[in-house]
Amino acid sequence: MAGRRRSIDREQVLDLAEAIVSEKGPAALTIDAVAKAAGITKGGVQYCFGSKDQLLDKMYERWMNDFEARVSAIAGENPDPATAMRAYIAAGRGEFNAKSWSRSSVMLNLLMLQPGRLAQYWKVNQTRLDALDLSTEEGRSLALAFVASEGAFFLRGFKVLEFSEATWNAITNQIVNILERSSGELPASKRARGM
Repeated sequence: MAGRRRSIDREQVLDLAEAIVSEKGPAALTIDAVAKAAGITKGGVQYCFGSKDQLLDKMYERWMNDFEARVSAIAGENPDPATAMRAYIAAGRGEFNAKSWSRSSVMLNLLMLQPGRLAQYWKVNQTRLDALDLSTEEGRSLALAFVASEGAFFLRGFKVLEFSEATWNAITNQIVNILERSSGELPASKRARGM
């Protein structure tokens, strides 16, 4: 009697794929490497995800869905553009704990492997920026905080600059100060969850 076929935990396979990129870089991500890490066959990985590009798509989608869920939890239902931007920046700052940061760094590197995804990422961010009213002090402050947080995220993610923990905290705290000086500050409870 043949043994029952073991089911494959897709989330665990995605975690292992992220670990490969984090530890060895994006070039090391192959179907074979993921299969070996997961202790399954290459066919098992392909059955779950198809091609390497489809695996990358699922990794990116999971990351974006998790991040957008954090933004929504901070912003609440039907936020105005300013509240949505504050929530986005707060959620981004929350990405910088050790586990989240490793995952975000992986996703930044994967964006470079998929030019279409990178274009999609920029389009979403452009929409966020375009929603702000830059004729107001609040809109300009939010745009500055957004550009600063995204710039810091990319500089750190691509290891263009190395930040000590103290320097990183000083930079992100200053971004928070910009947000707090603009009107319509996030309620303390929501700010604490995201930041």
